[in-house]
Amino acid sequence: MAAAQTAEASAWVKCPACDAFVYAKRLIRNLKVCPECNHHFRLPARERMAQLLDPDSFEDLSGDIDSVDVLGFTDSKPYPTRLEEARRKTGGRDAALYGKATISELPVIVAVMDFTFMGGSMGAAVGEAITRAAELAADTGTPLIVVSSSGGARMQEGCISLMQMAKTSQALARLHEEGVLCINVLADPTYGGVTASFAVLGDVLVAEPRALVGFAGPSVIEQTIRQKLPAGFQTAEFLMDHGMLDLVEPRENLRNVIRKLLAIHQAGNGKLPDTEGRPPITDATELSKRPTWDVVELARNIERPNTLEYVGFIFEDFVELHGDRLFKENAAIVGGPALLGDVPVMVIGHQKGHSTAEMVSRNFGMPEPEGYRKALRLMQYAAKFGMPIVTLVDTAGAYPGITSEERGQSVAIARNIMEMSRLPVPIVVIITGEGGSGGALALAVGDRVMMMENSYYSVISPEGCSTILFNSAAAAPKAAAALRITGPDLLQLKVMDAVIPEPEGGAHLDPVTAAANLKTALVGALGELLPLAPSELLDQRYQRFRLFGGDRQPVLSPPEEVS
Repeated sequence: MAAAQTAEASAWVKCPACDAFVYAKRLIRNLKVCPECNHHFRLPARERMAQLLDPDSFEDLSGDIDSVDVLGFTDSKPYPTRLEEARRKTGGRDAALYGKATISELPVIVAVMDFTFMGGSMGAAVGEAITRAAELAADTGTPLIVVSSSGGARMQEGCISLMQMAKTSQALARLHEEGVLCINVLADPTYGGVTASFAVLGDVLVAEPRALVGFAGPSVIEQTIRQKLPAGFQTAEFLMDHGMLDLVEPRENLRNVIRKLLAIHQAGNGKLPDTEGRPPITDATELSKRPTWDVVELARNIERPNTLEYVGFIFEDFVELHGDRLFKENAAIVGGPALLGDVPVMVIGHQKGHSTAEMVSRNFGMPEPEGYRKALRLMQYAAKFGMPIVTLVDTAGAYPGITSEERGQSVAIARNIMEMSRLPVPIVVIITGEGGSGGALALAVGDRVMMMENSYYSVISPEGCSTILFNSAAAAPKAAAALRITGPDLLQLKVMDAVIPEPEGGAHLDPVTAAANLKTALVGALGELLPLAPSELLDQRYQRFRLFGGDRQPVLSPPEEVS
């Protein structure tokens, strides 16, 4: 009877987050995620690999890696005794495994940490597994997936453990120099020297919901600063809000997200898609003359398609990445890798919204410094992997708040402009709505710069110009006309290379057709740019912007504003 009761009890698992009892088989079917509260149970290394990797694809290469008691360390037990106990308990040699595998038949090098082995602490064996994985990935050009779960350094190995931070970090640096993709998965918990080294040095950082990630543990922090920590401190969601993560993904989505990233990166320089939209207009005489203010009002129409909507119409396998890795996430700029036909691209753009709530959450499409730094991070990501960059510009301008000035708005914009001018990959820029001043230019230094028919591009808002030069905001329509900010004039000035036609009445009335026309323009531009060598791209881009204000600068005839 007692044995039967024990067996029955073991069939149920108590969730540490909500105290619910969950049938063990149901928990396993649910990938060890509590069906009541979505708590993600910790996974041993081999269970993690079984969830992420193709069945029977893992080839373990870590069998000869062992920890060594270099210090002769003893606390309540000798270190070798602790190692043997951990090995008997877990069945593993140490707290990390590495080897070759596939995900959806795409080859990867994978390294997975195991928190059940001495709290996933990083000693020489863990450092060796991570380093060998990174070296193998670099030598073979195979993407590296690292899953971290650790309490930090292994104290029983003293400074040898500390040196693993440098050892693993330099291996990741070499991997980056070789242009090989690295995806870090941060599982609960990831702390200390692991977090402050290889675990956060990947191209993409993904965490599971509510995973605890930090440098110092919360109890250490509270004891040191004598302050109570806020709710949710050091959770994955906290890190996401503060710009430190690209994604927070539930366990059921994790494999598919990694698969999409791998598919994008391993697509190679394939074929651009066929298109059916109207071609862009390069001759200003083919554009109809309309009152400038009518165009401004259409450009600002709240229903115009935004970046994410255009992405949905034009690209495949888009993965939105987040964060500037410095301070916080900024929702006014969105971006991530995607496929255009069979060509991997990086898509970045301003994002406004259609409802008041969404526009407020996205700061009306006006980025703070963190938005520009996120965009620059994604552009540098693209350059590393040879991906063309597509930017969709729609902003009234950079956010002019106190906090923006405190955190370096001017520096962020200036860095973007400078860095974009020298990125050795094709850059296509499309003004889809408002192109407001330096806040727009920070995403608009490209090899081809085009604009939608009902958009505008200006050194200042018409209202700002009107207030300063016409002494009244009411003269904004007059200022807009004087600034010559729409397609016909900007084509003649060579600020624009082409104007993309819109459906009658504006893009918001027929977003599908507008997107088809945009896609046609984009594919045409990339078709011209992709064959060019990086040196040719950089030289032509330099000359494109060197033109303005020189002796070859086109001059417009006096305006003839249409009434």
